Amino acid sequence: MTAPVATHIWLNGRLLPSDVAHLSAYDRGFQLGDGVFEALRARRGVPIELEGHIARLHRGLSSMGLEIPYGDEAIAAGISELLAAEGWDGVEPPGDAAIRLTISRGFDPTRGVAPHSGGTASVAIQAWPFNPPGAATLADGLRLVTSVIRRDPSSPISGIKTTSRAELVYARLEARRAGADDAIFLTTDGRITEATTSNVLLIRGDVCATPRLGTGLLAGTARAWLVEHGGAVGLRTVEQDLRLEDALEADEAAICSSIAGVVPVVSLDGRPVGTGKPGPLTMALRAARESWIDATSLAGALSSRTRPRS
Repeated sequence: MTAPVATHIWLNGRLLPSDVAHLSAYDRGFQLGDGVFEALRARRGVPIELEGHIARLHRGLSSMGLEIPYGDEAIAAGISELLAAEGWDGVEPPGDAAIRLTISRGFDPTRGVAPHSGGTASVAIQAWPFNPPGAATLADGLRLVTSVIRRDPSSPISGIKTTSRAELVYARLEARRAGADDAIFLTTDGRITEATTSNVLLIRGDVCATPRLGTGLLAGTARAWLVEHGGAVGLRTVEQDLRLEDALEADEAAICSSIAGVVPVVSLDGRPVGTGKPGPLTMALRAARESWIDATSLAGALSSRTRPRS
């Protein structure tokens, strides 16, 4: 077995070695994918957009009827403790990490779909070194295909980040078989929702359009940032229904996520988008977001180091 990159995980309030057994095979996260999670970027020991991720986590917990024995401050402290243990909290050079916070319903000795009333949630925080999209990806762009899976926007779990990711794995396998990099999902009536782990952006003129909430997509924190900050590169961001023809008629296309950032898309279902090359506005958006992350993390790191200890 390949050793984990990180030497620790944070599990149920404690730092533990990452290379030992942690959860029971009877945990409902393993048995049923019964849980929710968040994934986010950290720089200089500062979790980026933590407040937004925690808010989305609470919405998912509420929807799934899950309760955890830790408050938001304990979760934030756990992230900081883990980053410090791995040495990924340096100011200069800045430590960069990808964080995953996973909540499962926990141990359940019974065999069934209905949750066991006496269970206690399992809360895990993991960290990996942040690996940005490679130079070739940014220079050449991503090729996308349309998944055969259709999203029902009326489904109550369509906007929840559950640990059950089977449809995403299936869509990535579709993309691999087609010689593409990723896949996008459509609703049952043909509207674009999102890619497997990212929101979709279409640029035409000075307008950056992204599918509106309520169409079977996850409300991404990077997406929310772009809605607010698109003007920094001269773009007016709008949320609206989009279809495949809109993508093929766009000047530029991209996907965005909290960890990877803004990444250019150059083709869809084998047909070029725009010039078939990464567009200048897409790359300007990426640069603006990366600069904002750097400035936010620096301010947060300096603030934490000057704050009086309690």
